[in-house]
Amino acid sequence: MAEVKIPAGVKVTKEGSYLVAKGKLGTVKKDLLKVPVTITIENDKVTIKPYGKRKRDLAVTNTVRSIVQSMIKGVEKGYTYKVKVIFAHFPISVKVKGKEVHVENFFGERSARVARIQGDATKVEVQGEDVVIKGPSLEDVSQTAANIEQSTKIKDKDQRVFLDGLYVYSREEGM
Repeated sequence: MAEVKIPAGVKVTKEGSYLVAKGKLGTVKKDLLKVPVTITIENDKVTIKPYGKRKRDLAVTNTVRSIVQSMIKGVEKGYTYKVKVIFAHFPISVKVKGKEVHVENFFGERSARVARIQGDATKVEVQGEDVVIKGPSLEDVSQTAANIEQSTKIKDKDQRVFLDGLYVYSREEGM
């Protein structure tokens, strides 16, 4: 059994199989239907009880506890990832268009490489040589950063020589 204390200013509710955390930075929803645990919310605590008593059940319980803690931390402080734009020959330009990030002029390619922005509350902005990704959901922020990094993956060339691309260099709590 694991417990997570809910701080003041954060509200955690259970809507069907979804666990919802609401705070000053927004709302984070997580579907826990397939996870073999029982979640109860009483007073200012979230209690997580496993179905069994094996080592695996304890591991699942601790995983869910970690997910709930990151949800609470996200709606309270938020998460920020920073991605650096690195190029040697062709100057790369990065533009945010709706729910997509377009990486233009990568290795002189005519068409832009596109990466999706995950989640509704995730904000992406370009600041000079950096792309800053902010949001209340750790999952959405980190997946967006991974999508941007993955969109500039170089194929059929030696990656130790051709270092152009966008790379995550900073993961922080707080927006």
